Amino acid sequence: MTTYVVGDLQGCHDEFEALLERLEFDTRHDALWLVGDLVNRGPGSLACLRRVYQLGDAARVVLGNHDLHLLAVARGRSELKRKDTLVPVLEAPDRERLLDWLQAQPLIVTNGNEVMAHAGLPPQWRVEKAVQLASEVQDRLTGQYGGAFLEQMYGNQPDIWRDDLEGIERLRVIVNTLTRMRFINSEGLLDFTAKEGLDSVPAGYAPWFTFPRHDDPHILFGHWAALEGRTPGSRVNAEALDTGCVWGGRLTALNLDTGQRVSVPSRPGAN
Repeated sequence: MTTYVVGDLQGCHDEFEALLERLEFDTRHDALWLVGDLVNRGPGSLACLRRVYQLGDAARVVLGNHDLHLLAVARGRSELKRKDTLVPVLEAPDRERLLDWLQAQPLIVTNGNEVMAHAGLPPQWRVEKAVQLASEVQDRLTGQYGGAFLEQMYGNQPDIWRDDLEGIERLRVIVNTLTRMRFINSEGLLDFTAKEGLDSVPAGYAPWFTFPRHDDPHILFGHWAALEGRTPGSRVNAEALDTGCVWGGRLTALNLDTGQRVSVPSRPGAN
């Protein structure tokens, strides 16, 4: 059995199919981990959702910020943005089946020392704590008040974790940390202004993976296409998997057994 971890699809369906073919992926003995943001920006969001759904138990998915945005729009809790490419999902005859499946996905997946979260893992949270906090969000998403949460999850405050946080503020900072984090300071304060590469580091901040941890998980993350799959200056065992397929880059898979990366190029105008 081989486990592959694939970077942000963001609606790049043709490239996803090309990558699966390149990997000779077989659901009978292989596993696929996807780092979130299955949808949006690319034109094949519906096809990506259907394909991952069809993979069944062979696929493990974490939610990214674009996936949560789709759920919020679909549940009537937010509006489409100008650059969104989500209408085919919203108008699909099988939308409810796909959306219910997506809404049931977690924010973190673990297996032994492997930890996958869309934006990564802050150094202030040990793996056990991150898993427990992520489960609080999943419980709310799949529970009676999931719709209300999708409406209230938006916002940049609080921008730092505190153990005494409660209610929506607690859940919002968990979501923001696990799906939007890029730059933080030494105390874990989140910055939401800088979204580019490492040549635009806000004063007093640094990439989250440049701070040391008290444990040593193998962290698998996406979200940050400007890194181009690299983590310079990293002080943790972290793998950046978003190589910007939707922006003209590549779609990348990491073989967890060998450490080898396999990529396929973006196909402009495809899907």
